[in-house]
Amino acid sequence: MMYNIIFSLLLLLTFQFCDAQKQIQTFKNAGRNMSGNSSKSGAGGKSDSLNLGFEHRDDLKDSITISYKFLDSIRSIRLDTTINDFYKYFSVPAAQQYLGNNGTAGYSLLFTPIVKAGWDAGFHAFDAYRYTLENSRFFKTTKPYTKINYELASAKEQLINIVHTQNPMSNLNVGFEYRLISAPGYFSSQHTNNKSYRLFSNFQGKRKRYAAYFMLTGNTIKSSENGGIKNDSNLADKDYRLFAIPTNIGKTDSSGFNPFVSTVNTGNVYKDFTFFLRQSYDLGKKDSVAINDSTTEYLFYSRLRFQHTFTYNTYSYQFRDIAADSTLYKNWYDTAIVSDTSPAHRADSLVITDKWKVVTNDFSIVTFPDTKNAAQYLLAGARLENIKGSFTSGSNNFYNIVLHGEYRNKTRNRLWDILANGEFYMAGLNVGDYSANASLARYLNKRWGNIRLSFSNVNRSPSFIFNPLSSFNFGNAGGYNKENIIILKAAADNPFVSLSAANYLITNYVYYTSYYKTAQYSKVINLIQINAAKKIKLTRRWNLYAEVTLQQTDAAAPVKVPLIFTRNRIAYEGLFFKNLNLSTGLEVRFYTPYKAYNYSPVMGQFFTQDSGAVNLKNRPDISAFLHFRIKSFTTFIRAENLNTINFTNGFGFTKYNFSAPHYAYPGLVIRFGIQWAFIN
Repeated sequence: MMYNIIFSLLLLLTFQFCDAQKQIQTFKNAGRNMSGNSSKSGAGGKSDSLNLGFEHRDDLKDSITISYKFLDSIRSIRLDTTINDFYKYFSVPAAQQYLGNNGTAGYSLLFTPIVKAGWDAGFHAFDAYRYTLENSRFFKTTKPYTKINYELASAKEQLINIVHTQNPMSNLNVGFEYRLISAPGYFSSQHTNNKSYRLFSNFQGKRKRYAAYFMLTGNTIKSSENGGIKNDSNLADKDYRLFAIPTNIGKTDSSGFNPFVSTVNTGNVYKDFTFFLRQSYDLGKKDSVAINDSTTEYLFYSRLRFQHTFTYNTYSYQFRDIAADSTLYKNWYDTAIVSDTSPAHRADSLVITDKWKVVTNDFSIVTFPDTKNAAQYLLAGARLENIKGSFTSGSNNFYNIVLHGEYRNKTRNRLWDILANGEFYMAGLNVGDYSANASLARYLNKRWGNIRLSFSNVNRSPSFIFNPLSSFNFGNAGGYNKENIIILKAAADNPFVSLSAANYLITNYVYYTSYYKTAQYSKVINLIQINAAKKIKLTRRWNLYAEVTLQQTDAAAPVKVPLIFTRNRIAYEGLFFKNLNLSTGLEVRFYTPYKAYNYSPVMGQFFTQDSGAVNLKNRPDISAFLHFRIKSFTTFIRAENLNTINFTNGFGFTKYNFSAPHYAYPGLVIRFGIQWAFIN
């Protein structure tokens, strides 16, 4: 909403004002020093006074050292400034299969199971657009840093992303992030309006005993649903514009649409909020180093850490159709529509809502066997989760008591990295759930790079949407056994090639078989996934970026994936005129035909088609791109879906690809974006 944008801008202006006041005060002090020294005689005195007030520009002062870490990670990461991959700056992942425009429901063509033990609401079709604790960054920077990203595409699609962070003190970082996705869509009742914000801070005490991490995140996902077009043949009918093609649900209106209206009459509205605060206090050996007569650098070597984490989450999942077609909902969902006779509507409507509140308290103790290696530690802790769910049938209270532990050792020579962690749900709603993970990594040398082996075993309760208590459970029996997932992975990353292989073994997989019916697959699903990525230098300026993934599973399994997924970019690249960094060329994305998932708008779930499955056969997705950066200013220009070119009955971009049965991607899309980074 607009107040989110105003709040973000006010916060940014506040930071800028504080920094400006600091600079003004410095200049005033310099002026006073100048007047105080004006009585000095000789050229030397004059020169000294002038040097206090006026300085030659030093380009090194505009340089910045900025890094970030993810929560519970020991790795410090620098910002990625490369421009050859557009998907690093776009909200939709490169391997995402989605329903036609930015912000709509989707899933990855590269299979990844849900591996979270414990409570899970079960709504994941919009995860790609959400800010979460797991994808949040905690920064450290030597100068205030701001990055603004704005993208505009065909059909008035817009994306705004703002990031600001600064260290007011050397031991305190604060910042915020905001993203808006507004896409009216190409078909009726397909507009999306997604907003996300994130406020973050991390602090370490002067004596380096106390530390705190703070995070506020919120997401509002608004996605209108149309259930797909009624007849695919209408796509070839010149009498229809895309927006006028009749759809299964939602209002068909050919009069136009307003990209600034975020009201959802038919579709999903998902909201979530997270308050996160972690505090810790260390015991150990203290030391200090005198920098000069007035400055002392305090050192501290931790032996024992006491850590408390408090998290408060709220979630709301709602589907609404204020003018529901009773016949369609009876056929698709076997449900009757309640008549709404209020003066505001005087029509049949369907509104379904699940709401959740989760309060978590976690207390952990961390020991450091080697005081000079903070990357070697042993953690043991316990977590209490208080969960309240509100459904059509009423409210229910649940809880979980969880024990967890972790061992980490990244050796001081940076050659070995060992990780083992796990958690066990000993009581409560998800009693018996557990997860166990282990990985071993070894850095060989510059030529052979890194190798990594990992193992995971997760025993998890099916997501709560499969529970009969959920408002979204339309008469399914529930009572499913726990899912068990085993993952074996191996990876090698070196300057020559990046290789990885994974084997997924899934037992008791729970899934949707139709628009609302669910089932459990008792047999073991064995899926193998092999990935390779390489940059191939064709000439001095021409480069080929090749990525290919091979996936194979039993044809009878309810998991459907393309056998081959590949993305390739051929680009003309280089640094020109000292400041112009250029990357331009073609990008091709292709996947082999597979039995495509259908989509249930009410449930927000993709489901396997038991009968009459559509074998999705698409042309390769082709895009032309021109990316360039001049100092801190970057521009992206893309022409997407060139593969839809069609010479039948005249020239046009009307040979549409499909993401699901009756869900077509648009034709030619022109996308323009700018990104500007500021160092204040």
